[in-house]
Amino acid sequence: MSARPEVAAHSSSAGLPEAADLRRSDSLAREIFSDVANKWAFLIIEALGDRTLRFGELRNEIDGVSHKMLTQNLRMLERNGLVERTAHPTVPPKVEYALTEPGRALRATVSAMCGWTQRFLGDIEEARRRFDG
Repeated sequence: MSARPEVAAHSSSAGLPEAADLRRSDSLAREIFSDVANKWAFLIIEALGDRTLRFGELRNEIDGVSHKMLTQNLRMLERNGLVERTAHPTVPPKVEYALTEPGRALRATVSAMCGWTQRFLGDIEEARRRFDG
């Protein structure tokens, strides 16, 4: 008889609770990545940077984004805790958006990806020409 039954329930010999937690964690990670790994989310994150912007200002910063796509992506980013929405009680309403701490951390990754693209753009274009030719 174990002196601490709760340890047995979480031990690797039981396997199930740890495996279930890992599956849940992996599933959540895939869901979050799926949410944020789209061009509009990346462009929103990059546009906000260290600034606080209103909806119209943000829309002007992102070439080609529709009102609907900007709204959907801002809501998704807010849901995932990457963007903070602040509504001021004014007429007309003033709503501002800014990155949260996790959003700023993700921005560092997005910026690194943008830098990678700029650095290797010529190589990628050449590889595509060879492949397509």
